[in-house]
Amino acid sequence: MVTVPNSKSFKSALAFVKTKKDWILKNQIKLIKQLKPRHFFLPDQPFATNEHKLTFEQSTQDSYVVEPGEIKIFYTAGTDLESTGWQDFIREAIDEAYRIEAKKVLPKRTYELAKKHNFKYNKVSVRNAKTRWGSCSGINNISLNIQLMRLPIELIDYIILHELCHTIEKNHGKKFWALLDKVSGDAKGLDNEVKKYTTTY
Repeated sequence: MVTVPNSKSFKSALAFVKTKKDWILKNQIKLIKQLKPRHFFLPDQPFATNEHKLTFEQSTQDSYVVEPGEIKIFYTAGTDLESTGWQDFIREAIDEAYRIEAKKVLPKRTYELAKKHNFKYNKVSVRNAKTRWGSCSGINNISLNIQLMRLPIELIDYIILHELCHTIEKNHGKKFWALLDKVSGDAKGLDNEVKKYTTTY
């Protein structure tokens, strides 16, 4: 739907919309992704991260614990596990598992890729970011999203290489993409694959 101000004709408004067609379509796709139904985590629906299996157990109190190999959800009788509050609680437990895995995998992998391609960075941190897979500061501190643990290894490597390239090229200009393509093998192709994923689930 297009709202046209009284001072403008419908014809001029339509012409304006046509000039913004690509931008409108791009943001429609982005909005659809954001509105995509979230995954539900329930006892009868098996789920596991790379290293942790999600389990449910009825108990006398509501809680969770993340142990080696397992995310245990404890819930009381009558609990509505499908409620928004409980699903957020379960995601909190899963994110704790992703954080554990990310701290073990991502700094080590960043070191390996930096050494292989002769990049130098300051330090690596992992966090649960809402929208970005990673970032590189002006002093070459690299931050990586724990949600990377949901991606295939080749895309994890691509994101890490993306941030490592920012230690040399601080923008997304031609030199940046040429460098990223050189070290990743297929920057544009891998970038398109990453766009199939979101940082929320």
